[in-house]
Amino acid sequence: MLIRVDGELSEELLTAFPQLVVRRHQASTTLTGDMADQQELQGVLNLLTTVGIDVVEVVSIPDG
Repeated sequence: MLIRVDGELSEELLTAFPQLVVRRHQASTTLTGDMADQQELQGVLNLLTTVGIDVVEVVSIPDG
């Protein structure tokens, strides 16, 4: 799963997602990793929204 958000996430916030790999880009951040299920994905998205982070894109990455 790939989640792209608008802006950079603080180190403190990133500690909430230890299962995800963080890549910072100019004006955005991507979080990638395996999600156990839809509920885990929704939890990540809800937390991002709660702290005011705009989610720009969510992409399912096929196993390869």
